[in-house]
Amino acid sequence: MRNAFYLIALFCFFTLHRASAQEMNAEKLSELIAQVADTTVTNGNTIQFMYKERPLICVYDENANRMRIITPIVETKDLEEEQLLNMLVANFHSALDVKYALSDEVIWSVFIHPLKELADHQVLDAIDQVYAASATFGTTYSSTSLVFPGNTKKKENPKEKKLIERG
Repeated sequence: MRNAFYLIALFCFFTLHRASAQEMNAEKLSELIAQVADTTVTNGNTIQFMYKERPLICVYDENANRMRIITPIVETKDLEEEQLLNMLVANFHSALDVKYALSDEVIWSVFIHPLKELADHQVLDAIDQVYAASATFGTTYSSTSLVFPGNTKKKENPKEKKLIERG
């Protein structure tokens, strides 16, 4: 009985400690970004910042408990089919916590996460990964040096499309 009490007490301690350790909010998010950014401009719930000479944007909503860090990569009008296919493969294998996404005719590197549950190190890692995914677009399409195993072959030469004739 006493052992069960100790186990329950330990479980509660670690659960409460873990929950209190991850209470990310707008102020803390801004402070973390300012630590690594070259410049920052805050406007409402948006923080625009330069990181390694690349523009990044953090948008958050405390009421909805959501946040995202994004950077534009290329306009779709300048996108080749093989790049599109390679980024989709990368979303599965080498763009780990970030994804390549399409919005408003632009390909973006995107990290999306619940705000309150973020730890400090996750914010800093997300900034690095968003940057890396954008910087490696067109080459390795990766957000870190890790790659999940599987079919990671990037498409080298797009196959010629055949037109279907309708009669």
